[in-house]
Amino acid sequence: MADEEIRPAGAADVPGVADVIDAAFRPYIARIGQVPQPMEQDHAANVAAGKVFVTGDPVTGLVVVEAFADHLFLDTIAVHPTAHGGGVGRRLLRFVDAHARALGLPEVRLCTNALMWENQRIYPRYGYERVERRVDGHYDRIHYRSGCSEACVS
Repeated sequence: MADEEIRPAGAADVPGVADVIDAAFRPYIARIGQVPQPMEQDHAANVAAGKVFVTGDPVTGLVVVEAFADHLFLDTIAVHPTAHGGGVGRRLLRFVDAHARALGLPEVRLCTNALMWENQRIYPRYGYERVERRVDGHYDRIHYRSGCSEACVS
């Protein structure tokens, strides 16, 4: 499992993407009092736009990313609960950093719901620094960026 490739998602992966996101984020509904934003995304459109990368067959983990002029935005990272502890999340975060480098982008940015405190312990361990906390629509979010600056540029 730990050595499975990370590949662009295809149309056949959409049900697996939906399943992983649902399994990963459903437990947070009660805690945050609303459906987490990744559960409301149009997974088929994100896959068609080339924003989704997956690992596993069936899909066990994924990232949804979007490139901007000055950064790569990590919109969603999700690992199916049955794959927790197997290094899937670590491999996905490393993939995102490598993808940013390959695109020549100087940093990766992401945000997480303020009530998803597990993430606030994880991201700093992988070089992400907290930038700010702000309310975006209905969501109270903590924004992070990678501390890689020059290191992410090829």
